[in-house]
Amino acid sequence: DGTLAPTAAAASIAFEPELSSRAIETMHARYGARIYGKYGFLDSFNPTLTATSVPLKHGSVDPAAGWVDDDYLGIDQGAIVVMMENWRTGLVWTTMRRNPHIRRGLQRAGFTGGWLT
Repeated sequence: DGTLAPTAAAASIAFEPELSSRAIETMHARYGARIYGKYGFLDSFNPTLTATSVPLKHGSVDPAAGWVDDDYLGIDQGAIVVMMENWRTGLVWTTMRRNPHIRRGLQRAGFTGGWLT
């Protein structure tokens, strides 16, 4: 429907740093304070939803910039922070690999291969 979640791009940095960085830099440059504030990126936005007559449950519509949610979600901000740290140092992934409870739980859930072997 045209809704974009900056979290998706930002939290992908550990997997595709160049594309992720370019995407979040472009979103920030293009939409600025409309989608980025005190705590980072807002949850989501839709630059194609410019009709001010549409009833909303969340966010607001700017006829020029589109719809922007007004929420910061901890699950989104957390994913961004964790994945940026994984990109920088691998700390979270390394810590998980060393934790016997996490390893055992993943194995009991049927996961195999990779760092579990």
